[in-house]
Amino acid sequence: MAFVRRKGNSFYLVHNVRRGEKVQQLHLARLGQRARITEEVVKEVSKKHPFVELNWRALREQCNQSVDLADPQSPEVQRLVSSLRTLNLELADVFPSLVRFSDSSTVARELLVQLRLLQSTIQVKLEQFGRGRGRYSGPQGRVR
Repeated sequence: MAFVRRKGNSFYLVHNVRRGEKVQQLHLARLGQRARITEEVVKEVSKKHPFVELNWRALREQCNQSVDLADPQSPEVQRLVSSLRTLNLELADVFPSLVRFSDSSTVARELLVQLRLLQSTIQVKLEQFGRGRGRYSGPQGRVR
């Protein structure tokens, strides 16, 4: 039986194995500060532990339920808000003139790619929150 376990600030995917009369926990993967089961995790675990059968859908559902975004005082919400504030401050300090001073055009291209990806992700999230549901939206279904 596999499950997601929190230890300190990290989440782990573990599986109980009975050896004789004792039960030992087999650590399958470290999931990080947010419990996320990506395709990379599935491949890694399947490769390292080919004989362990896992219900990946149930494990992903368990991970989704472990994040408490409803409580403004929860560590997950505090960490998310803090990360967003830090990202805003970091982006405010990036100017095109600073990127031009870089010796590598690869740095400028990668920065632009990541900024466009971030813009797309933010747009998707704003649309999800702005569909006229509940307290997140105003009279025209826009985010307040």
